[in-house]
Amino acid sequence: MKDTVFANARLITEDMIVHGTLRIVDGMISAIDDGAGVPAGAIDCKGDYVAPGLIELHTDNLERHLSPRPRVSWPKRAAVLGHDRELAGAGITTVFDALRVGSEADQKRKGYVRYARETADNILDLMRQRALKVSHHIHLRAELCTDTLVEELYEFSPDDRVGLVSLMDHTPGQRQFRDTAKLRVYLMGKHGYDDASVEAHISKLKEMQALYLEKHRAAAVAYAREVGAVLASHDDTTTNDVIASSGDGVTIAEFPTTLEAATACRVHDQFIVMGAPNIIRGGSHFGNVKAQDLAVSGLLDILSSDYVPAALLSAAVALGISMNDLVAGIRTVTAVPADAAGLNDRGRIALGKRADLVKFSVHDGLPIISSVWARGQRIA
Repeated sequence: MKDTVFANARLITEDMIVHGTLRIVDGMISAIDDGAGVPAGAIDCKGDYVAPGLIELHTDNLERHLSPRPRVSWPKRAAVLGHDRELAGAGITTVFDALRVGSEADQKRKGYVRYARETADNILDLMRQRALKVSHHIHLRAELCTDTLVEELYEFSPDDRVGLVSLMDHTPGQRQFRDTAKLRVYLMGKHGYDDASVEAHISKLKEMQALYLEKHRAAAVAYAREVGAVLASHDDTTTNDVIASSGDGVTIAEFPTTLEAATACRVHDQFIVMGAPNIIRGGSHFGNVKAQDLAVSGLLDILSSDYVPAALLSAAVALGISMNDLVAGIRTVTAVPADAAGLNDRGRIALGKRADLVKFSVHDGLPIISSVWARGQRIA
């Protein structure tokens, strides 16, 4: 048995901070004791915090590695490895890699290529080879208003570690893109669209919504049940959006855009996820509800790094400082996402849990990670 001891640490448990010692045997937490002593052979944490490894339910970070510049494709295997190492360095020890499924039949001509199945194959193969540092699961981002959604969903079987399916409708004029002026700026800035291209794009998406939304929503819900995946909604905006999501069996609400929607999510017992960048930046870059405002109202359960892995721990610490409760801030990136995803073996510093750990200090409100461990092995 391999025995590792962290001593003189501020251990962030689910309920409190304990100044003490943590013992790991064969990758599992075997003992937790208080006291500042440092036994012979122990790792002296010198008063640093030790928290559970972070759990990330929704990140688009892999896509940035797959396409580091517009119209530039990176080899998928190298992209997965780079993404994995970046997550490990950010203290993330469990990730649900968000992969888009669903595209327009003619989208390849426009530069978009289906990538989810091939990317997942590389993730799963690298896992089998023990080449990845963190625990990867698949999160299928189901673009409901597309031609190929159902076909792409059923490329994935129950053996493919699909743990989460989110229902997405990015049609302009509602949800995240209620303000089409902001969408216009986004499309012009990221894709170089002119005014005519923006109008044609919006018109096409509305046609697709009318054609596919309802039947593809039903198909995605059925698929998630078949593979045993947790269902998430995306960008719910109104009470009716949340009622519909709840009726489909959705238990995770990703990025509700209004206080009204978040309040309805609480009524329907959904876990409410907000973006860590929203906390760090002080608001949504699309002008939606502020995550901090939801936190003050008791309407924020989980943080997601979304597009900046390093934001996850920073936002959890910032949230904890603002609430004068660091333990509560850390729960949003550890215990609560573990519960939402049905992972009962991690997310807590507790006896019998996986020794997924992140050691850090805090300087001027900013967490500085010194080491990260997964199953008792140092990974960063």
